Amino acid sequence: MENKSVSKPLIMGLSLILGLFLLGFFIFKGFKTFSDKDRVVTVRGLAEMNITAISASIDLGFSFSGDNLQEIIKQAENKRNSIIDYLKSSGFDEKEISITKANVTDREKYFDFRLKGDKEVQYKINRYTVSLFIVIKSKEIKSSEDIASKIKFDLVSKNLTANVNTSYEFPDLNSIKPKLIAESTKNARIAGEQFANDSQSKLGKIKTATQGQISIVGQINNYSAYNSEENETSEVSVKPKESYLQKVRVVSSIVFFLE
Repeated sequence: MENKSVSKPLIMGLSLILGLFLLGFFIFKGFKTFSDKDRVVTVRGLAEMNITAISASIDLGFSFSGDNLQEIIKQAENKRNSIIDYLKSSGFDEKEISITKANVTDREKYFDFRLKGDKEVQYKINRYTVSLFIVIKSKEIKSSEDIASKIKFDLVSKNLTANVNTSYEFPDLNSIKPKLIAESTKNARIAGEQFANDSQSKLGKIKTATQGQISIVGQINNYSAYNSEENETSEVSVKPKESYLQKVRVVSSIVFFLE
């Protein structure tokens, strides 16, 4: 009976001490969590990638205008046939050449007015304009512009002048977006860890994250979809020199807790 009476107060005392210790520990953790909730760092992670065109096209366009629709359609068709004959003789396969339908513009009147000094002057305009386009699918993506330059020169020498341009098709952005976002997040964490080390802290979990929109920079395309804040804080991308290359970039803005 004596042993039981002695051990009971001892157990109660130990339990009380343990309870007070645990209470103090959780209070400390609570205050620490409360004090740490405002200790954050905002960093941005940049990721860039050069992508190469997956196909190239050489586009030829020309037009005729006049008042006799049938006549200018015939002129356009004759020129089209002459250009196709030249392309075939230059080694282009018929399967590589496609022709769009003739585009006819009807102004529905023969006269218009323009200001000459303080007066409106009537002047004659052609009622119809017929435009035709020929598209060549180029196998040589990297040398497409050189091929287009040669075609343009040859057509001028044959009195078959046309507007000659090159265009490219690039991979779908959705196919590279996950890799870019992962890279930008990784770079943001590296920047956050550097800041934490400098401030003698430890980088914690992510509080919030914002992924900036993808931007594309190149000789053909110069599209930017950043919001204004990111434009102000991100360096300018250098355009690739080659037209068949595009630089894709994304900036992620991440807020980390500091412990």
